[in-house]
Amino acid sequence: MLTDTHCHLASHKFPSEEIPAIVARAAEAGVTRLVSLATSLDDIAPNLAIADAYPNVHCGIGIHPCDVHHAPDDVIDQLRPHLSNPRVCAIGETGLDYYHPAPEGWSDDDFRQRQRELLDAHFELASENKLNVVIHTRDRSGDASLQDALSIYRKHASSVRAVFHCFISTPENARAVIELGGLVSFGGVATFKNASDVLDLAAHMEAGSFMLETDSPYLSPHPFRGQRNEPARVRSIAEKIAEARGQALEDLAAQSNRAAFSFFRGIE
Repeated sequence: MLTDTHCHLASHKFPSEEIPAIVARAAEAGVTRLVSLATSLDDIAPNLAIADAYPNVHCGIGIHPCDVHHAPDDVIDQLRPHLSNPRVCAIGETGLDYYHPAPEGWSDDDFRQRQRELLDAHFELASENKLNVVIHTRDRSGDASLQDALSIYRKHASSVRAVFHCFISTPENARAVIELGGLVSFGGVATFKNASDVLDLAAHMEAGSFMLETDSPYLSPHPFRGQRNEPARVRSIAEKIAEARGQALEDLAAQSNRAAFSFFRGIE
């Protein structure tokens, strides 16, 4: 019934021996499709192995902005051969992260420029392969990373769609994403008592303009906040948002699923 459009099943916080139980608990909660995101070259093989083992799991592949300093110059060429794999449904997780400081040996300016260059390259790769892009943005204050990501997205919006995952920004920024043909995605933050603005935004988004996610193992929703998150808990997020929108859970699930099916390759 529900789709978790953003999780990290290959995370070290999910020991491999626990994956069968995690996928089973998701199914018991009505979460029947999972999209697991790789964030580095080393992350691709374990994600694909999980997707190969479970027909309801697909994966995206990309370089997370916090990992760009580890990425070799030919990283896009190393991503490209995997894109013919039918278990790969999107490019990402990629994006811009201005929250974390630059790693040792890098200035903030150089680190952010490397992120912007690789985000643009991910869009080019997505366009070549008729895939869409999953974007992370995060700032310590303000929204510079989101604005820079939108500027890069505008260059490619005629051929590629993007989802801005774990969206916690303003209605104006959500409209900017939607006007480019993209989507936003809501996760556990929408259930936090100190994030009522995120829930209010989700309550007023047009049907079909957003998806649901956990970002597990991170950002577990209320009342599980502080615990390791997992895909089954997208149901708690969906229930909270459906209540805020005044609609049945089944209707919200159908709308968000249609958005997911149109965005990700081959997950229906």
